[in-house]
Amino acid sequence: MNGAFHAAHAAGDTWSALVKSCLAQLEPLPDGANLGFLYATDALGGDLGSILTFLRERTRIADWVGSVGLGICASGVETFDAPGLALMVAALPSGSFRVFPPIADDFARFSAEMGPWLAQHGAALGVVHGDPRQGDLVETVEALTARSGAFLVGGLSSAREAPLQIAGRVVEGGLSGVLLAPEIAVATGLTQGCSAIGPTRQISEADGNIIMAIDGRPALEIFKADIGELLSRDLRRVAGLVFVGFPVPGSDTADYFVRNLMAIDVGHQWLAVAQDVTVGDRVLFCRRDTPSALADLKRMLKGLQRRAGGKPKAGLYFSCVGRGPSLFGDNSAELGVVRETLGDFPLVGFFGNGEISSDRLYGYTAVLTLFL
Repeated sequence: MNGAFHAAHAAGDTWSALVKSCLAQLEPLPDGANLGFLYATDALGGDLGSILTFLRERTRIADWVGSVGLGICASGVETFDAPGLALMVAALPSGSFRVFPPIADDFARFSAEMGPWLAQHGAALGVVHGDPRQGDLVETVEALTARSGAFLVGGLSSAREAPLQIAGRVVEGGLSGVLLAPEIAVATGLTQGCSAIGPTRQISEADGNIIMAIDGRPALEIFKADIGELLSRDLRRVAGLVFVGFPVPGSDTADYFVRNLMAIDVGHQWLAVAQDVTVGDRVLFCRRDTPSALADLKRMLKGLQRRAGGKPKAGLYFSCVGRGPSLFGDNSAELGVVRETLGDFPLVGFFGNGEISSDRLYGYTAVLTLFL
């Protein structure tokens, strides 16, 4: 069973004023509060250590996890380009969670520190935050899923300077977070920010991150056919509008990873993408489109609403920095849709450089986790 959750949000002031405002909103703390989630805009990155120390002293909660982001969110509200904090505290059953420090490519420390807890409790969910500068994060996410047995949710830190995380203390690098035991009831969902504009095809010639041929024809020829004549007339217009999708093997929801189109070689008719590719890979082209993103967000929320069977106790929302105001418009429109559909409940999260769901790293998506 889950305990009680309290959340708070404040923006546009000094770190000390913001944290005091949040503490006032959190009071009285839930009885037995023992885990905190902390998300701060990158404007407060240099003050994160002071904020965490202040929170631990005032709440007596030792275990905190979180991240900095170019934007943060709470129930129905988003904060970008200003100092801001989003906090949530939870009273969970004793022993039902365990915070872990950053993991890179060496799992020896993780196994030593987390092994006994995992053997006793098991893990159903992992709330994780990663450093986008870490080159092997995809492999780390996959390995953590396999070793812990947990379904992972979270995102990669985003910041103009250091992409800091919180895992008991302020940290950098790798992947950190908290594992939750199966007794913590949750439901999760993922929504895409793009829509497919052509069929799924197969790469027939490639080198590194260069797609040279698709379905036996020059890659650019296929690309133009899928995006249509209007966009094909001036390929400069596809920047930030058209992306490359890679279907998720075995997905029963037609899920796909979205990667940036890095360059177009008109002479050779090649495409450069933000991922290494090999012959035989499945590929499709997709468009970043507000109406389709909004429709998919509502689809995901309605699905979670049915699975939750009532108003959730709390939630965590991890969205891409390419969503938020740049995709849905100002006035916290994205988080407004969440609140309109599911109601007003304790919720915090941030806008990151990549989103994590299960054992996969996504882009241009949002991941919502509900505590039931």
